[in-house]
Amino acid sequence: MALITFISDFGDGDYYVPAVKAKMLSINPQLNIIDISHKVDTYDIAHAAFILRAVFKEFPKGTVHLVALNGTSNMTDGFIGIKLEEHIFIGPNNGVLSLLADYNPGIVVQFADIHIKDSTFPAKDILAPIAAKVASGAAIHDFGGPLMQMKKMMSRQFKATRKQIVGHVVRVDNYGNLITNIRKDVFEKLNPGKFVIEFSREGLTKINKSYDNVEPGDCFAFFNSLDLLEIGINHGHGSDLLGLRLDSPIYINFETTEQNA
Repeated sequence: MALITFISDFGDGDYYVPAVKAKMLSINPQLNIIDISHKVDTYDIAHAAFILRAVFKEFPKGTVHLVALNGTSNMTDGFIGIKLEEHIFIGPNNGVLSLLADYNPGIVVQFADIHIKDSTFPAKDILAPIAAKVASGAAIHDFGGPLMQMKKMMSRQFKATRKQIVGHVVRVDNYGNLITNIRKDVFEKLNPGKFVIEFSREGLTKINKSYDNVEPGDCFAFFNSLDLLEIGINHGHGSDLLGLRLDSPIYINFETTEQNA
């Protein structure tokens, strides 16, 4: 069965989401449409990209992913389709699709701008029909040509040396837990033994196994299912209690042999 995922910042209290779905189903009633989320923070490109990047590989190869942010009402940069790791993404050329990987996708198509300027609801009028037809067997090349310039956004990059990793909070989840961009493989490669995770006025010297590996009210740090360092407070709102926000710096300092000498 043809599979389409759908992510947007439309919320669930208006007609936008069902209208887009109805348009796709009118083209192919056999489509299987999976909602990833419609509660992306309004206009927050980084939020949408973080969620989609975290989950798209869990879907079967060949899945079509429809990305619709309220910014799609801005027609200046148009709409694009990309193919990345055997998945197809359809959305606005506003930078969101550039954040899905740390390398350029193999195929990028700029959709033809016929009728684009006439639409006040491009997610339904433009993106939904393309997504439905591609999921039904059409190629993204059928709807446009090579993209001359893909709009890109730069994601936060961590810095790593033999003595220190400097990362940042890239997402605060619904529980107030703080997800960083510090990767498990980098930590394990650099960690010689003793270390201190430093943020605000706190310091942790242990990597836990899970959220509840500490007593309620205590601070934890562990590598989550995305293999990213996550910090929080068991049964507490870590962001508020620790004074950490999006982009707050996180430091991991390693004890080196020079320091021990």
